[in-house]
Amino acid sequence: MTFPTIIVRGLMRRPVRTGLTLFGISIGIAAVVALVGVSRGFETSWNVGMRTRHIDIVVSTLGSGITPKPFDASVRDRVAAVPGVTDTCALFVDFTSVEDSPMLIVSAREWGGFSWNHLKIVSGRMPNDATEPAVVLGRTAAETLKKKVGDPIQIDIRELKVVGIVDGGALVENGSVMLSLDLMQEITGNEGRINIIDVRVKPGSSEEEIQRVCEAINRVVPEAKAMSAGEHIASSEAYRFVQAMSWSTSLLAVIMGVLGVMNTMLMTVFERKQEICILLAIGWRRRRIMLMILGESALLGLLGGMVGVLIGVLGVKAIHGLPGIRGLLDPDLSPRLFVTSVTISIGVGVLSGLYPAWRSSRLTPSLALQG
Repeated sequence: MTFPTIIVRGLMRRPVRTGLTLFGISIGIAAVVALVGVSRGFETSWNVGMRTRHIDIVVSTLGSGITPKPFDASVRDRVAAVPGVTDTCALFVDFTSVEDSPMLIVSAREWGGFSWNHLKIVSGRMPNDATEPAVVLGRTAAETLKKKVGDPIQIDIRELKVVGIVDGGALVENGSVMLSLDLMQEITGNEGRINIIDVRVKPGSSEEEIQRVCEAINRVVPEAKAMSAGEHIASSEAYRFVQAMSWSTSLLAVIMGVLGVMNTMLMTVFERKQEICILLAIGWRRRRIMLMILGESALLGLLGGMVGVLIGVLGVKAIHGLPGIRGLLDPDLSPRLFVTSVTISIGVGVLSGLYPAWRSSRLTPSLALQG
């Protein structure tokens, strides 16, 4: 009988206990995959949307909230005058309920601004002007709201008309309700107010040059903050809070898995005390006994990690299909996340087996004569 076979046989001796322990580990790893995958996916989806609109810098007051606070639209003129800025587009963006959907992005864009240019019409048309009581829907938003061209749509207390369905080239864009900035300001009572300015700089500018433009904007616009498009979401207090909560919840679940594996391995050592003592009596070194116990706990971690990744992927797919989530993010289910999760699981198994392995190595061959 080979050493790996002995390790597998040790786990199969108590299949119910082993199965329950595997389930405990897999739930912890599933939490890592689901929560971390969703939080990373949110950042990735927004960054892809920025790249699709060719945005280099975002000026906003994004802090602890989900959306930035409004500020005076005159800030846009000061930003546009900063050396290095080649184009700007003012927006008013909000996350809000729209009819039966509990959470959608409503993106009001400066009429004639570059944030309209990349939208490709799938059906219908674009609004005729900034005052027409009309919206265009991203493809995903249209599916979520079950709307087609010509249907009415309720935004706040105002009924508007869907005049077009568009493909924005990014998940966030396709999950948005888009209308003119003037119309949104009128509907919400925010005349002369915006909450985001998208900025473009000279094509081919380096990160250092973009940072210098950000610093110049911040000097002339104290009421808002300019950041490179890639840093905008990651620097949000709300995003950092969500990310911290994701890892904290995952860590708690992993700790429960550690305790479960440790309990299982301790019970294994106690139940197999005579067997371990016989192995010591026939010449097994204490080091090999420890490796056997650690091997069993590591194998538990590996199997639990693989099952956990599968459960996590299924969980993320279910979350992604929820009406309040569709169009907001594309979960990060990259191989890197899977490898990280399984590695964590194996680490949990090894860590959990250290104390039981040490206990097993303290046994003496003479105990084999007892019982």
